Amino acid sequence: MIFTVIGAGSWGTALAMQMARNGTTYLWGRNSQHVHDMQASRSNEVYLPGIKFPPKLVLEVDLKQAIEKSEAILVVSPSHAFAQILTKIKPLIGDRPLAWASKGFEPGSGRFLHEVAQDILGKKKPIALVTGPSFAQDVAEGKPTLVTVASTHKNFAHDVAHALHNDKFRVYLSDDMVGAELGGAVKNVLALATGICDGMQLGDNTRAAILTRGMAEMMRLGKAMNCQTETLMGLSGLGDLVLTCTGDLSRNRRMGLALGRGQTIEQAKKDIGQVVEGIGTADEVIRLAKKYKVDMPISEHVWKVVNGEMTPTDAVTELMSRGPRQEFE
Repeated sequence: MIFTVIGAGSWGTALAMQMARNGTTYLWGRNSQHVHDMQASRSNEVYLPGIKFPPKLVLEVDLKQAIEKSEAILVVSPSHAFAQILTKIKPLIGDRPLAWASKGFEPGSGRFLHEVAQDILGKKKPIALVTGPSFAQDVAEGKPTLVTVASTHKNFAHDVAHALHNDKFRVYLSDDMVGAELGGAVKNVLALATGICDGMQLGDNTRAAILTRGMAEMMRLGKAMNCQTETLMGLSGLGDLVLTCTGDLSRNRRMGLALGRGQTIEQAKKDIGQVVEGIGTADEVIRLAKKYKVDMPISEHVWKVVNGEMTPTDAVTELMSRGPRQEFE
């Protein structure tokens, strides 16, 4: 199946490169000059400098032509732009199935992206999610990577898997879209937390505690939302959490590091130069925690820090002042 990837940032480009290693793949980006530059250099020098494209990756400036040449669509955008992009491509995609590799919630509503997709494109449209522990640079360089493709449409899930899978990129399948999306979103908030603590130089013990207790928060929320435990303990939950909380290619971790070192969010955003999903996701995670009456103290304190209600030092102090309790309910 021939895919057109919509979104030429680091992650969209990396996934398009991976698909192009298996067969012809089209890549479209909203910045036409950027696309022209990629055509000329056969690389994405803005986000993945020095990594050459596979021969079968085709750059397209015209969105309509890019979609018409494909059999399926893979959207890779920040979660806040997801609905806008789907609305834009809806008149063009016809009966083509849709996959995405965006992580997060719809801002304001807290809806999962599969709910947004179904609302805009209809519930009969085959949809799938690509998620899991995967940095764009590693994928672009062809380093071994494992991901999950989650979908309730079994045939399309296999189509997405086959488009991505080879000897350097292994794909697992899941039918738990809510669990897969939840893990991919909550981990960004927890990566901010570990980054903050590492930026404050609080030590390895603290990082391990944040990872473990953060995972407990994710599991509690997942249980309340009827997610499968195995999903949250798998690649799209625990796997993505470990990667994002410990790998310095993570934008969310780098944002946390900057905040822990005393930088402002505005300064850190400028230095990072790309969207940091965890900042907006923190709002939606806390919204869900309140809706389902789930205790998520680490996520709550991250929310307070990124919204200017508490300093990182005060947040750590308050968390550590909590009394003893049972580890498992």
